[in-house]
Amino acid sequence: MTTGPAARSAASLLAAGLSATVVVPLMPPVLAMSSPWWEHYEIRESFLCRNQGRLVVERNDAQASLISGGSRATLFRETSPLPGVRYGDDNLRLILRGDELTVERLPQRFSCFRTDQA
Repeated sequence: MTTGPAARSAASLLAAGLSATVVVPLMPPVLAMSSPWWEHYEIRESFLCRNQGRLVVERNDAQASLISGGSRATLFRETSPLPGVRYGDDNLRLILRGDELTVERLPQRFSCFRTDQA
């Protein structure tokens, strides 16, 4: 799957949030954007991030979709001996460990915590 404008936009948004103190407003409980039905994500989780707002991760065993505002980035499952479930591409990485989500765009990173609402 290629990286389209929506994925680049989501990555840019996250990069801006990582490189400066940018506060993304919390999204309403009903998201205007979701992943296409054919990607068949089995899990949809919502995370609150300090100074970043709310992120939604839809995922399955092979890939994940990171949704922030009106942007979406598709990331693919990585194999790693390190703890956590990892998804990434050339610029962005998600690491899920229990209720904590770490978003990395090295050398910067931030942590988010699962909420009850997705």
